[in-house]
Amino acid sequence: MTPPYTLKQLTDVEDSAVKFGLGEVQEARFCRGDLEAEDTGVSLYMLKPDKRQPFGHKHDEAEEVYVVMAGSGRMKLDDEILDIAKLDAVRVAPGVMRSFEAGSDGLQMLAFGPHHEGDGELIQGWWAD
Repeated sequence: MTPPYTLKQLTDVEDSAVKFGLGEVQEARFCRGDLEAEDTGVSLYMLKPDKRQPFGHKHDEAEEVYVVMAGSGRMKLDDEILDIAKLDAVRVAPGVMRSFEAGSDGLQMLAFGPHHEGDGELIQGWWAD
């Protein structure tokens, strides 16, 4: 009988940042499939010290919650920039563009939200100085 749960070490999930040429900036582990989750998206992001994601993204339908697990940095939400640190949780409504920048100690976050297939837009260079 298959158990009604899945246990997974998140760092064992494939680092998708490498295959998209972003390995120098971050790790990105999209865990929904490995956890066998049908309706919930779960991701682990680890930005390297003093690095910024080279893109912004938003969802048309999904609300997401980001929890800082370690380190600190900044998060750009549309036109606002927030300082974020360990154990800060930020809820982001659908339609809000977001991107992250790590401080000198790096930034490790978990992201949670409902999964909607094809719901997302990525814009390269969105957070430019």
